[in-house]
Amino acid sequence: MGGVPRPVARARTFTAAALADWSWPDPDRASDIVLLVAELVSNAVLHAGEAVELALHASAARLRVDVSDRSSALPEPRRPHRPGLPGGHGLVIVQQTCDRWGAARLPEGKTVWAEFDL
Repeated sequence: MGGVPRPVARARTFTAAALADWSWPDPDRASDIVLLVAELVSNAVLHAGEAVELALHASAARLRVDVSDRSSALPEPRRPHRPGLPGGHGLVIVQQTCDRWGAARLPEGKTVWAEFDL
């Protein structure tokens, strides 16, 4: 994938494979989940220099995505710079894609999480 940082491409591939392995029931929602993971990992790479960990947790009721990095700065939604141009869209996509999201500080960094109800 030209122009896509390697961690983002890996996260997309990992997430798509996990959802396929789990026979995720809604293909449209699966695409949303892959997009959301790409946004969270991209934000971690952009703002913290790297994504330390991506974890997917599935239960009968929901899927939770966790992306952890070493930056202690919590994400803050902001308005996109200008429509159609890069910058400022990541958390807008996250908010519109998942059912809930948030962030929690860790002893060395933070985890940004998102949940999708089944």
